[in-house]
Amino acid sequence: MKVISTNIAKPTIISWNGKKVTTGIYKTPTETPIYLEKENVKDDEVSDRNVHGGEYKACYLFSLNQYNYWQKLYPNLEWNYGMFGENLTVENLDESKLNIGDIYKVGTALVQITQSREPCFKLAVKFGTQNILKQFIEHGFTGTYVRVLEEGSIKNNDTFTLVKRAENSLTTRKLHKLLFFKNKNEELLNRAINNEALPIKKRNKLKAYLKNG
Repeated sequence: MKVISTNIAKPTIISWNGKKVTTGIYKTPTETPIYLEKENVKDDEVSDRNVHGGEYKACYLFSLNQYNYWQKLYPNLEWNYGMFGENLTVENLDESKLNIGDIYKVGTALVQITQSREPCFKLAVKFGTQNILKQFIEHGFTGTYVRVLEEGSIKNNDTFTLVKRAENSLTTRKLHKLLFFKNKNEELLNRAINNEALPIKKRNKLKAYLKNG
């Protein structure tokens, strides 16, 4: 996996249900390195810390390989890297191969794969349609959040080196399916519930599925 673009945002005000809301989803490429801190990317806008930023969502990665799919669906949008609100646009990022808990060295930072992305209304505002939310969920290649184990700088063309593969885990794509699709695999639910790379709130949500099943 290779970093194609580093992206950050300034605060942007959007309208939602008659209210003004500040968002950091309008990220644009930067030619300078970005610095990953423990709970966010330095100088990047994180407007709502209830759902963005923090230990388990310090930095968001999205795959360059998915851009072509979305550009065909939305050819009239003004496209640039950072379109999905990602801090890092990464070539050959494959959610079906990334395990929750995998640890990678990239640039001078050490990061851990934590969870798939769950789209919110801000993505719909940016794309100009609510349809993007359902499409994003059904397509299933959502990118991934990472936890910053060691702070550091990342620049374009830096590559990801696997430091430690998580054991008895599940991929970010399989986690996404557990969260959004009706049929839940009990074995995968148990793997997720016992995975400390996932935040406890997410693990409790998955535990409820197991109990209800």
